Formats: sequence, C-alpha cells, structure tokens
Amino acid sequence: MADLIAGTSPEIFSSDLLRASQTAAIIADRLDCPVEATSDLRELSYGSAGGMRQACLDARQIPPPHDDRLDHRGGIEDGETRREIAERVYRAMDRIVSRPCETQIIVTHGFALTFVIAAWIGMPIASVGHVSFPAKSGSITHLQQDDYWRSRAVLNLADTSHLRESVRG
Repeated sequence: MADLIAGTSPEIFSSDLLRASQTAAIIADRLDCPVEATSDLRELSYGSAGGMRQACLDARQIPPPHDDRLDHRGGIEDGETRREIAERVYRAMDRIVSRPCETQIIVTHGFALTFVIAAWIGMPIASVGHVSFPAKSGSITHLQQDDYWRSRAVLNLADTSHLRESVRG
C-alpha cells in the first residue's frame, strides 16, 4: 500500500475521534506530515445513547421505512440521521478535494466511509439513503481522479491485504 503515496507529499485529514485520530497520527509520523482533524469526519452519532455497547444499540434500532430512509433516527430519539451525517461528511469532502494537493489521506470510520465515497463520486445526498460501502477496521479504500477527464473512481474498496502483510513481516 505504501506504493500508492510513494514520491508524493500527502495531506492527512482525520476524524477527531480517538481511534481515527490515533491511526492518523501513526500515518503522519511515518510520512512526517501534519494531520488536520475535523468533527465532520466522525462516525454516526448515537446522541444520548453514545458509548453504549453495540448489543444495546442494536436492541434499540428500528429499521427505516422505505419512504424515510434519510431522516429516520433509527429508534434513538436524538441520534443522527443519514442525511445529517451525509451533510457533514460532504462538507468535509468539499473542503478536502478543493485543496491543491495531489495526494490526500482521509482517516475515518466504517459507516462514515460510505459518505466519503458517495461525496467523492458526486452522488446526490437524496440517494445516500440506499447506499452502503462496507469496510472493516483498518482497511484502505483507494479513490482516484484521472488527470484528463477528471473522472473519479473507486479503485480499491476496503482492502485489508496490508494487515496480513504486517502480520507476516
């Protein structure tokens, strides 16, 4: 995976939550560059249910109705909606991609990654209620814009081969 950024001077952007910011700090230390942390790249907020064990959150969840996938709160009254997370992640992506840097590294969380990719490919927020790009912790997704057409591609989604390599090495 290191070959993806070889010979470049990347910028690193991260969620300001602990796990993502720790990962970003490790990458930044290795590449000798700073990290710009932002709350806009955070994972979905469960509001007052934040910090509960996953089993408790799962027990409270209510699947969204087909006619309210964007604004449904999932059974947690003050939890964040898909529209709300999409709006803040899209805002972060607008800031990030407008920067004049050839290589950018974004460190975020599994669910938030769906909205990073959706923003990258220009998916309208009205459509994100029906999309999911699942990713495991520690995975790498490679997004690229070609120089000629400025087309944006998802070259690799949720790759974990580097994790197997680090165990062998």
